[in-house]
Amino acid sequence: MYQSDRGSYRTQQSVWSMFFHSCMGRITILALVMGVLSIIAILTRPSEEYMRTEMIDNIRQCIESPDSIHTDWIDDAVANVGYIFTEAGPNVDKELLLNFNKYNRMEYFDHTLYSSMRIINNFRPEGIRAGIGVFGIVIPTVNFNDLLLRVGPVRKDYNHPLIEDVGDEEYFGTTPDLIFHEGDY
Repeated sequence: MYQSDRGSYRTQQSVWSMFFHSCMGRITILALVMGVLSIIAILTRPSEEYMRTEMIDNIRQCIESPDSIHTDWIDDAVANVGYIFTEAGPNVDKELLLNFNKYNRMEYFDHTLYSSMRIINNFRPEGIRAGIGVFGIVIPTVNFNDLLLRVGPVRKDYNHPLIEDVGDEEYFGTTPDLIFHEGDY
């Protein structure tokens, strides 16, 4: 029997198959997928009002949940993922919410593909990211320890001198003279 393609054992591939298996084809397909995802992310980026209402709900949930059961970062991460799918209950401490509104402020940042919300207070004046909004959902990253909810003195007697035990001499608030003896240095 006569074979016309004798000596050639290659299969004939289509142009699409050759393009898909080439490096340039894979890069082009990846760029197209990333472009479509970017357009979807831009169109579904949460607005400032939606982001603010979701973050207030997430902060209310953070305040109402007991912070004593959170022992490490994974507990906070699991709780934050749960905040996406749940809403705060009616038993949130009103005093803590008033203190949150008094001592903290939230700022909205609009990025190209996503939006974010930062909480700024005296404890963290540069702000800490409390939530990321992407693809139409708000992902909270809030931690109870980042919120400033109580304000009070750091120590009992603020104006009390730091040097307390000076022996028999009285402390008048000036720097004492340093007396060096031979062999001390």
